[in-house]
Amino acid sequence: QVQLVESGGGLVQAGGSLTLSCAASVSILRFDAMGWYRQAPGKQRDLVVTITSGGQTYYSDSVKGRFTISRSGAKVYLQMNSLKPEDTAVYYCKGRRGGVDYWGKGTLVTVSS
Repeated sequence: QVQLVESGGGLVQAGGSLTLSCAASVSILRFDAMGWYRQAPGKQRDLVVTITSGGQTYYSDSVKGRFTISRSGAKVYLQMNSLKPEDTAVYYCKGRRGGVDYWGKGTLVTVSS
């Protein structure tokens, strides 16, 4: 049973930083790809960043230069800098393995202006 658990969300002022963590029940390298997604109130869930097992990354334009994904062991991290109110959302960790997507339950990030 693959499980993903996010942590690290909270309330931060605009311009501040937060680091999210995603803990997996198996090694991250056993996933074909990992990613962070976010869903703001009343909006669809959008891609933030992905990283393949080979280390290739893809960032959405809205976070490029401000957010950084990294991984170690059984965790994936999302370092978020220069946060903006429009970054407010529930952030979800997703892992893809063998054509199956696994999702965490999300962690809320609120950025105040």
